[in-house]
Amino acid sequence: MSSALEAELGYTFRDPDLLKIALTHRSFSNERGEKDNYERLEFLGDSVLGMVASRWLYDRYPEEPEGLLAKRKSFLVSSPVLARYAESIELGPHLHLGVGEARSGGSAKASILADAVEAVLGAVYLDGGLDAARVIIEEYLEDAQAKRSRLADADAKTRLQELAQARGWGLPDYRVAAESGPDHRKRFTIECAVEGEVVGTAEGGSKKVAEQRAAAAALEQLDLVGSET
Repeated sequence: MSSALEAELGYTFRDPDLLKIALTHRSFSNERGEKDNYERLEFLGDSVLGMVASRWLYDRYPEEPEGLLAKRKSFLVSSPVLARYAESIELGPHLHLGVGEARSGGSAKASILADAVEAVLGAVYLDGGLDAARVIIEEYLEDAQAKRSRLADADAKTRLQELAQARGWGLPDYRVAAESGPDHRKRFTIECAVEGEVVGTAEGGSKKVAEQRAAAAALEQLDLVGSET
């Protein structure tokens, strides 16, 4: 089964035991009285992922301040996004889980999948070095960022409303903050407020367009683009 995962990763391990450890949950090793599980590799992989992601963002967005880069990074290395990547490469079926964890659906739990991805990245780093890990990570980052951008460009008002309701907030409120230009070429500045706080402002040639843009800006500000409902 590991060869199928290696094919998904685009990397073949020279030391297969590293991959085996990266796929071993603590519940499995505890049941067998063994010490090897993925936690140490997860610790390493988390750092490798963070370093590569930081450099990737630094190069990709040369004009952005630290605060925006940090938000982008927070999204890209978040558990939900890592878990979705794990699902895309069908990592779950390869995990070694204890009986209880397996029965409770551990192979589909977002937290376990995210941790296992980091462990696999740590294993690749030890097996093939930083360049090997970087190839996998940068491909993951490109895909995750592209998906986030598509979400931001979709019906932002609907998505913001759904996410606000899922979190027990009131409905987003849109108000015209300013109008400019002649009647036949009006420009509208719309403010989007959530829970009474303005979290997104945008301009457009119509109120509808400006509201969509303000909602997209609010999603970015709240760091909700691509998050789970």
